[in-house]
Amino acid sequence: MHRTKTLLRWLTLWLMLSTVSAQPATAGADGAAVYKRKFLSFGTFVELMLSGVPQSTAERLFEEVENEFRYMQKVWWPWQNGALRRINTLLPSNEWFSVAPSVRPLLVRARQLALSSDHLFNPAIGKLVELWGFNKPGSRHGKIPDRDAIRRLVEQKPRMTDIEFRGIRMRGHNPSVLIDLGAVAKGYAIDRIINLLQHNGVHNAILNTGGDLKVIGTRGSRPWRIAIRHPDKRNRLIASFDARPGESVFTSGDYERYFIANGKRYHHILDPRTGFPAAGFRSVTVIHPDATLADAAATAIFVAGPAQWQRIARKMGIIQVLIVDAQGQLLISRTMHKRLRFAGPEPSRVSIITLGK
Repeated sequence: MHRTKTLLRWLTLWLMLSTVSAQPATAGADGAAVYKRKFLSFGTFVELMLSGVPQSTAERLFEEVENEFRYMQKVWWPWQNGALRRINTLLPSNEWFSVAPSVRPLLVRARQLALSSDHLFNPAIGKLVELWGFNKPGSRHGKIPDRDAIRRLVEQKPRMTDIEFRGIRMRGHNPSVLIDLGAVAKGYAIDRIINLLQHNGVHNAILNTGGDLKVIGTRGSRPWRIAIRHPDKRNRLIASFDARPGESVFTSGDYERYFIANGKRYHHILDPRTGFPAAGFRSVTVIHPDATLADAAATAIFVAGPAQWQRIARKMGIIQVLIVDAQGQLLISRTMHKRLRFAGPEPSRVSIITLGK
């Protein structure tokens, strides 16, 4: 009964949010209207804000964008019936099968990003995600999986290079592979929706999926201002900055999805080398024009940890990054540090690293 009431509350909230009409949310500095729509998708709230368009255009695009998100979640989510679930069912056969055009480009891109990250971003570890129970929402008091089961999956080394493409067909070479695109799907979806908006004549917008976002243009006559939250306190900010047109901002952190066992927190960002949650960092924030790359890179850098993160960032072409490590120290690339406005005096425990120009 408790779960039923909870689901009803969420359904009611979703209906309230997803049926908000495109009334001006605020006005830009020059008086231009900013229209806003908020709805649920990919397990989080999605918020789209449009500036510099007529209200009728905003209304039409809000409906189109929400429908696109609903479709993308259905075909890309491995834990429900759809194109990706079918792929995961057929991969262990090692036989060729046709792959849906709705998911093939994302799989190809995910494979490329896995290679560029030395497989620290690894969507092929879906069985490990299942073993930990992070494939579904649940209590924050979970159970640590059997260590032998974790070890066996790690030893099988599932990787995206275990899948092969030939035209519209694909096949698997490792039966331990189960693809979970959760660490890249939001980025790919954001890039896709931003392209849709631009093709419809939108020049100024921000698309935010649970704190991961991309902007185009400006908010009236001023830039879109982005805040970076502290991993320990939802209402505490580390810093803010003005986003440049076309930039994406993605964060991987240990504070959103986790459970407590024996007094210790176990988060959902798993290290494919150990089979356990990655250690060393609390959060990693990345800025890059390519939202798909930013999404995967934030995860790869988080998994890389203190010893390897700079090498992985450079290998993936990331030069703007902010990290909160396990001790609360900030590690900030020099390029990003120049842009930040700290919430209060600049913290004393800051290390500035040169990643690029």
